[in-house]
Amino acid sequence: MRKYQLIKVDTSAIFVSDTHLSEDSPSVIDKFNRFLETHANKHEFLFILGDLFEYWIGDDANQFESVVTTLQKLKTKIYFIPGNRDFLIGSDFLDKTNITILEDLTLIQLGNKKTVILHGDTLCIDDKEYQEFRTKVRSEDWKKEFLNQKIHTRLGICKDLRKKSYEAQKNKSELLMDVNEDEVKNLFKELNYPSLMIHGHTHRPKRHEYLLDNHTCERWVLNDWYDSGSYLIWNDGQLNSKIL
Repeated sequence: MRKYQLIKVDTSAIFVSDTHLSEDSPSVIDKFNRFLETHANKHEFLFILGDLFEYWIGDDANQFESVVTTLQKLKTKIYFIPGNRDFLIGSDFLDKTNITILEDLTLIQLGNKKTVILHGDTLCIDDKEYQEFRTKVRSEDWKKEFLNQKIHTRLGICKDLRKKSYEAQKNKSELLMDVNEDEVKNLFKELNYPSLMIHGHTHRPKRHEYLLDNHTCERWVLNDWYDSGSYLIWNDGQLNSKIL
């Protein structure tokens, strides 16, 4: 039986995922910093559900200093679930930005609604090639070997992996790279039918509704920030999608 941390949100919260911040796209970094200052800072909680960065090569690389500075100024309580692009974020970055890391599947309480939050890639079980790669790079041996490389070597590895991922996705069907609906339903059942599930990763923003054993459950998918910024907001007992 899995154990989960339960976080209670009584007032308001913002959820964002897949911003994919990259030093190659300074306009997206500027947009995210403005989002933090003008939107996130007005709410009690900010949940970042993975892929905050396009890639993270280690805390010692001192990347994205403007984002770090903006995060440090926030009064908002920030929680972070690592994604497939930034799972190497470590304690130095978290301590510097006052971010609390969460397990990639955490239960929170939005008002009276039990809610499961996760990055989302663990639901994409039909893409077996990706799942095998995920298991490999999440191993402690792989992470240790990678982080022991020089910074410029790590950067080259990440750029090469990103290129290979892009090429691989062109040869995969949209259905293969999306969540497996049976896996979603099984997770709802395993967790005793939480009212809400929120995740990113697939870049397919939509609200899905399920009727499972007389329980109504909703799955909200967050969008990426490649074209325009968006987020979910919980306020006054309602969950809504917003576009910047």
